[in-house]
Order: sequence, then structure tokens, then C-alpha cells
Amino acid sequence: MKKRVAILATDGFEEIELTSPKKALEDAGVEVGIISPKKDSIKAWDNDNWSDTYKVDKQVSEANANDYHSLMLPGGVLNPDQLRQDKDSIEFIKAFFKQKKPVSAICHGIQPLIDADVLNGRKLTSYPSLQRDVENAGGNWVDQEVVVDEGFTTSRTPDDLDAFNAKMVEEVREGKHELQHA
Repeated sequence: MKKRVAILATDGFEEIELTSPKKALEDAGVEVGIISPKKDSIKAWDNDNWSDTYKVDKQVSEANANDYHSLMLPGGVLNPDQLRQDKDSIEFIKAFFKQKKPVSAICHGIQPLIDADVLNGRKLTSYPSLQRDVENAGGNWVDQEVVVDEGFTTSRTPDDLDAFNAKMVEEVREGKHELQHA
């Protein structure tokens, strides 16, 4: 059975943090769908400028975690701030944790996970400025290029993408983790 991964994003995602993991997954034979609160397309942010537009495969309000084997969240500053305020996105995230499926997030991509209340007791990393937010949400923040905690994969910045992509693909291949929890 071919694995399917949902990438949850909206306008302002850090372009390389979506395109690089997406390519790594596709190169591993995984089918990838871009899920968003927006309907048709989302616009990337590249360093300090707006960049390309990407087709949305399904609106999050119509998406079902049952249709995917894993969830990936890219960062950027604008993207996660919008996702964390969208109730459908938060419910979509929670469903992956409840179903014990692999979830991966890079950089600021962990912010919606704070609002989904899934970080308590978890070891993870993120962009360094989010350390206090993670700790306040009950997470154990560490400064490492990639952290895997029972199917939950996190990284700090685009500099960590090679390590992040390798672990993310590995976790998707492994599938559900019985100790994955919210």
C-alpha cells in the first residue's frame, strides 16, 4: 500500500520547509497532498519576500486524517500563526496524534501543536525563540538538529532539513507508533 502524507500549510509558509520535505517524501515513493484552510492555492515566503504559489489539494475542512498515514507541518512565521487560529486545522492535527500516526514539524511549524495541546511530556525542538512556548505547553525543548519522540519528528531551521527529511521519511515508513500520544 502506498503511503500518503498530508502537508498542512497556508499563506506565508517558509518555501524550502515545504518543498524540501515534499521532494524527500515523493522521492521515497510517498504520495503527498497539500492541505490548507484556503481553497485553491497558497503563497510561499522565501527568506524575506513572497514567492511562488502552490496548489492546494484539499481544504482542511474537507480533509480527514483517516485518509493519510502521516502529517507534516512546515514553518515560516505567518503560516503557523494562521493555522493555530483555525479550528479545523487544530482538529486535523489532533486526529493524527489520537490515531498514533507520525507527525513532523520544522522551525515555527510546531506552533499549531501548542494550540492542539499535544506537546505535554514530549521531547522536541523548534526554532530557538519558541523554547519558552514549548516549555509552557509542557514540552521538553532541546537544541538538536532533529528529535524523534515516538513518531513525532521535529527540527529547528532550514539548516537541519537533510537530517529532518531523513528521519521524517523513516518515521512515515515505520507507520503508527503505539506510544505516540497527545
